[in-house]
Amino acid sequence: MRKLRVLVVEDEALVAMLVEDLLNELGHEVGAIASRMEDALANARTGQYDVAIIDLNLDGQPSYPVADILSERGVLFIFATGYGAGGLDSKYSGVPVLTKPFVADDLEKMLMQLCGSI
Repeated sequence: MRKLRVLVVEDEALVAMLVEDLLNELGHEVGAIASRMEDALANARTGQYDVAIIDLNLDGQPSYPVADILSERGVLFIFATGYGAGGLDSKYSGVPVLTKPFVADDLEKMLMQLCGSI
């Protein structure tokens, strides 16, 4: 798989750093880390990314507006959550879910499934 530019939307600083480290180890580039909804929305609107990893619950708010913007722009994304796919709104039932906590192998498999053809 080629090097991907990734938007990480995560409100827990330690988790965001872990995801950044995992992505770097896998040979990808973190284009931005957004920990607040307004930053996540701005990055989703204007940034250039191949894929995004979106925490489903961003500081107590569902992050669906971020996903909607990325979807409109044709940017692939993964939801990351401790609740599994059962916690998703039915509108997003087809979106891949990375269950927290996850390891590099989980992330790599998910990215290959989602972006293998990019």
